[in-house]
Amino acid sequence: MAGIYIHIPFCKKACHYCNFHFSTTFNLKNELIDSLVSEIELRKSYFASEKIETIYFGGGTPSILELADLEKIVNAIYKNFQVAEKIELTLEANPDDLQKEKIIAFAKMGVNRLSIGIQSFFDEDLLFMNRTHNGSEAVNCIHNALESGIDNLSVDLIFGYPLLSDEKWSHNVNTVLEMNIPHLSCYAMTIEPHTAFSSFIQNKKMAPMDADQSAKQYEYLMNRLNENGYEHYEISNYAKPGKRAQHNSSYWKGISYLGIGPSAHSYNGSCRQWNIANNANYIQGIQNKNPLIELEVLTAEQIINESIMIGLRTIEGYNYETVLNQFTEAQKVAFENTKHQYLSQKLIRESNQIITLTQQGKLLADHIAADFFLV
Repeated sequence: MAGIYIHIPFCKKACHYCNFHFSTTFNLKNELIDSLVSEIELRKSYFASEKIETIYFGGGTPSILELADLEKIVNAIYKNFQVAEKIELTLEANPDDLQKEKIIAFAKMGVNRLSIGIQSFFDEDLLFMNRTHNGSEAVNCIHNALESGIDNLSVDLIFGYPLLSDEKWSHNVNTVLEMNIPHLSCYAMTIEPHTAFSSFIQNKKMAPMDADQSAKQYEYLMNRLNENGYEHYEISNYAKPGKRAQHNSSYWKGISYLGIGPSAHSYNGSCRQWNIANNANYIQGIQNKNPLIELEVLTAEQIINESIMIGLRTIEGYNYETVLNQFTEAQKVAFENTKHQYLSQKLIRESNQIITLTQQGKLLADHIAADFFLV
């Protein structure tokens, strides 16, 4: 199994919280689409004999592309890689792009899963985030998708920001539950460097995020989704039975994937590489048949640390049995001490040398994982 991620670096507007690579100008759009196709051809030997089982269009905002652009990219993948008979083909989309006729066209070209960046159903919150859609469009696009034959939907929601009262958060969660959406990705608002929100906070134009508010709303989310039969299979992801995101799950299982496009990352089990995060330079490198890529060969300790981080984020947990023989004696002692500390605090559970986070532990997932890292 392998997956391909396509980064589409264009957006209509810059969301105030986003630090992903994107551009709000489209003057290089045609050259970039051609470069994506060329990079696919240049990287066709990245996988040995593995079949492609997932294709994921992310960004940026892939749903703003013309259908012909998307088809051009998908056709290049089929031409240059072995693609499984049944694949998951996901398109990230903004609600204002999801008119019924456009969704039908997406489905005809092979899109069978939509990941919709709703974030909130409240107009004032969407305006606060500088989103391009409103609350009505957020609701209507879900109905449009369901009526157009794409029922494998994922919805993104954000919590833990100043405008979001507990009542509004309850409304957002319950709206998704009432619409029976099979998959949710829910994230606490974080303030990233070089974003509008970061500037607002530095200039005292906005209050900083409240960790207690975020934790309370996260706990509410976990409880409500558990009551309604959702599997909390990754720290930010929830799915009805059989509706996990196959592409994202491959990241958490350490399965190889290839990233196409500016800023896109790839992983083959032993090294990571990533393309330059600049549209013009990316295009030039591809045109010169010399992609501008940085490469990191992972050490044995880095591979273990990544497996700890990923394992603790998932419902399957971290199985340390198979790697104990790679630990030094000092690392074994440190690992055991950390384990007993968090067991006594009821932040983790252990069974058959598999460690999983408790609900309280999920509030501190990154901190706990970092404490387990080999040094």
